[in-house]
Amino acid sequence: ALKRFPVPLVRPQNCSLILPLSPLIQEQPEVSSSSQARQKLEGLLNKNMRIRMTDGRTLVGLFLCTDRDCNVILGSAQEFLKSSDTFSQGEPRVLGLAMIPGHHVVSIEVEADTPSYL
Repeated sequence: ALKRFPVPLVRPQNCSLILPLSPLIQEQPEVSSSSQARQKLEGLLNKNMRIRMTDGRTLVGLFLCTDRDCNVILGSAQEFLKSSDTFSQGEPRVLGLAMIPGHHVVSIEVEADTPSYL
């Protein structure tokens, strides 16, 4: 039987994550939805992410941390400015450690794992 659980994280309107942090319906009642969300987030640690922000900037870096307000901390972050010319990306600006407030997050994309033989 399916059991409904409340979503433990409240996301701002602008925050649309590519991967859902917590399902509304769960098939295994013995595992809490908050522990499933935690496992998904832990699986994303140290993965490359691309975060698009409300002002048009894009930050790319390693996912290090997040909180309930969808604030994100990226390590080895680089900033790409929104370009009027769609063909030129421009030079990235190296930021290092960066904190992105959750209310400025438009979308988050996780880079797919590349095979180790490449």
